[in-house]
Amino acid sequence: MLTKSSTELVRQRNSVLVLSVLRRHGALAHTEISDFTGLSSATISAITADLERAQIIEKSEQQAASGRGRPRVLLRQRRDCGYLIVVIISSDAVQYSLVDYAGKLIDRFSEERSHDPSGAGRFMEGVRAGLSRILDRSRISQEKVLLISISSKGLVDSTEPVLLWSPIFGGDRIDFESALRPDWQAKVILDNETLLVAAALGAREEVVKGADFRSLAALSLGHSIGLGIVRRGGQTGQEVSAPNFGHMLHMAGGGLCRCGTRGCIEAYAGFYAILRSAFEVPLDTIPAKFVPVAELDKIAAKARQGHRTSAFAFRQAGLALGNGLSRMLSLTERMPIAITGPGTRYYDLLRQGIEEGLGQSHIVRMEGMAEIRIVPEEPILVFEGHLNRALSVIDQDIVVSGVQGGE
Repeated sequence: MLTKSSTELVRQRNSVLVLSVLRRHGALAHTEISDFTGLSSATISAITADLERAQIIEKSEQQAASGRGRPRVLLRQRRDCGYLIVVIISSDAVQYSLVDYAGKLIDRFSEERSHDPSGAGRFMEGVRAGLSRILDRSRISQEKVLLISISSKGLVDSTEPVLLWSPIFGGDRIDFESALRPDWQAKVILDNETLLVAAALGAREEVVKGADFRSLAALSLGHSIGLGIVRRGGQTGQEVSAPNFGHMLHMAGGGLCRCGTRGCIEAYAGFYAILRSAFEVPLDTIPAKFVPVAELDKIAAKARQGHRTSAFAFRQAGLALGNGLSRMLSLTERMPIAITGPGTRYYDLLRQGIEEGLGQSHIVRMEGMAEIRIVPEEPILVFEGHLNRALSVIDQDIVVSGVQGGE
C-alpha cells in the first residue's frame, strides 16, 4: 500500500513528466499529453489542473484549419512563471542571456573579458554587474529569476557550482553560489561547456534515431581541448560526462601545457600549441593564455600553400587528438565523433593526423574507422545544452514548490 509520502513522490514525478513532454513537443491537447506520457486521462486531468492552479501552465485555443468546429484547447508553459539567466564564459568574452519559462530568449549581450591578472575576484565583480544589467534592460525583478546556469571550459565540481580549474583562471577556484550570495537567491548551477555540447547533440540524435541512438562523443577544438560523451541511459534518460581529455597524457615529458604539466594532448593540439610548433618555439616555453583565431588563420594559409613547418604543426596536433580518441574508444565503445569549436576551420589540415592516431586503436582496426562529423555551430549547441539542462532543473524544483504552494 502506498504511503502518503510515496504517493506524493509519484505525483511529483508524473508532473515533471508532463512538463518535459510539453518542453519536447510544444503546446499539446489533453489527449496528446496522455498519449506521450502513457498516463491515464484522469491522471492528466488532475496534474494539469494542479499545474494550472499554480500558474505553471496555461490554456490556449487553436482554431481548426478549416475554421469550423470548436477550437482545440492546448496546454503550454506560462512564459512569466519564472526566468532563467544563462552565463557562458569563453576565453575572450562572457555572454549573458535572459530566457523565460517557456524557453524563449528575451535578451542577450556579450562583454569582452579582460585578461586582468587580478584574477577571479575581479572577474566575479564583472559577472555580478552583468547579471544586474540584463535584468535592468528587461525590467524584470530579481525575485522572478529561478535559476542562473553558468558554463566554462575546465574542471567542474560534480555536486556544487564550483570551478576547480580552468584555462582562464588556472587553479583559482570559483564558488559561484557563494560569490553570488546574498545578492541573488536564485539557484546556481555550473557545467563544463563541452558536456553541454554533447548533451545537446545527444538530444538531437535521439529525436532522429529514437531507440537506435547508443552513444556519441563531442570533441571541441580551440584555445583549449574538450571532450563530452553522451550515452543512452535507462529510466533516467541520457548519461553525459566530460572526461579531462585535453589534459590526458599524450607524450611523457613533452611540451609544457597551460595546466602546468608536460605532455598533455592540449600541449600539442590547442591553438597555443599549434602556434608554438609552427614557429618552432621550444616546447618548455610558457603557453600563451589566448591566441586570436586570425593568427591561426595565417598559419593555416601557409600550410595550405605547402609550408612544411606549418603543415607539420597541424598534423602533429591531429595525431595527438587521434591518439587520445583511440584510447577513449578503447575504454568505452566505438561511437560517432562530432568535432566542434573554432578549430573545425582547420579540419582539412588536422584530418590526416586524427585518422592516423585513431587507426592505432584495436577497436578501430577491428570494427572500422569511427564516423567523424564536423559540427561548426558550437555556440548554438552550448546554448541548447544550457536550456535542456537548466529548464529540466527548474521543472523539478517548481513542481515541488509551485504545485504544493498552489494547492
